[in-house]
Amino acid sequence: MSDPLILIPARLAATRLPDKPLLDLCGAPMIVHVWRRAVEAGIGPVVVATDTPAIRDVIEAEGGIAVMTRADHPSGSDRLAEALEIVDPQGNHDVVVNVQGDLPTIDPAIIGAAILPLADKAVDIATLCAVITHDAERDDPNVVKLVGHPISPHRLRALYFTRARAPWGEGPHYHHIGLYAYRRRALAKFMALPPGTLEVREKLEQLRALEAGMRIDAIIVDDLPLGVDTPADLERARSVLSARRLN
Repeated sequence: MSDPLILIPARLAATRLPDKPLLDLCGAPMIVHVWRRAVEAGIGPVVVATDTPAIRDVIEAEGGIAVMTRADHPSGSDRLAEALEIVDPQGNHDVVVNVQGDLPTIDPAIIGAAILPLADKAVDIATLCAVITHDAERDDPNVVKLVGHPISPHRLRALYFTRARAPWGEGPHYHHIGLYAYRRRALAKFMALPPGTLEVREKLEQLRALEAGMRIDAIIVDDLPLGVDTPADLERARSVLSARRLN
């Protein structure tokens, strides 16, 4: 693999937490914290893809790179694909890592871990998951579960993603972490596919790849990054970041 390219799609369209990427967290906008964690991962260049000049401006003020993309993209993957062609039209990077713009407390080490399955040429897309430790999350439809076959003690081959409790019976359940590392050709194939039946039913975009026979492997990590979707999440993120500064 060549050095991966990290792309962070970011826009202001969140309804539960308006202007989410620009909200202050311990003296810096949330999107700046995500950008910093991605840079700290040290696996390749980091670019923020946005349709909002204010997001571009705060990243550039930090010395980072941001590109402007169309405002009408239906998903972060669409924004990712456009940004990739803007940043690297020659195809120098054969792996692109999609880091969500609402993960300000993510451990940089797990961003790097996401690319490890791509050393296996049979894998099209790599992602992350963590063991569910709170029983209520097993039945929470907002917690996406990854159902997978063990490849090694810390790696699964994804067989399904669901909002329901799965699989049945004794054993661990896995919380899917929505961070993806794509082979460039796999991203192009994925973007050309029509929405899948199960994708539409579960409202989970990654099922489109599985329905088309693409292979997704996941690294099991210990750290479950805090996704910021609500005011309560925002306060938790502030507490986490403040504690890190004190330590």
